Amino acid sequence: MSRITIFQKKVYSIVKKIPKGKTTTYKAIAEQLKTSPRAIGQALKRNPFAPKVPCHRVINSDKSLGGYAGKNYKSKAKLLKKEGLKIIHKKGEIFVR
Repeated sequence: MSRITIFQKKVYSIVKKIPKGKTTTYKAIAEQLKTSPRAIGQALKRNPFAPKVPCHRVINSDKSLGGYAGKNYKSKAKLLKKEGLKIIHKKGEIFVR
């Protein structure tokens, strides 16, 4: 396992607080940490603590799923649906309602 950076620890700390059945956005976390949404995505891409750090609960601002476990959108959708969120398939993309 590679070394966890201070930045990643901060991201994981925020994500760990997202309640089951709820989501937040890459942008919202980025604003809290004064960084970019892409930086949040990169930190979550390397999350070795899933599901304890539930990165599947972080979505794009437009409510589309964004990446998960190497772009495995179906897996992310399945986890969110299991938590009670409504999943919408529209124009080749997957959204959370």
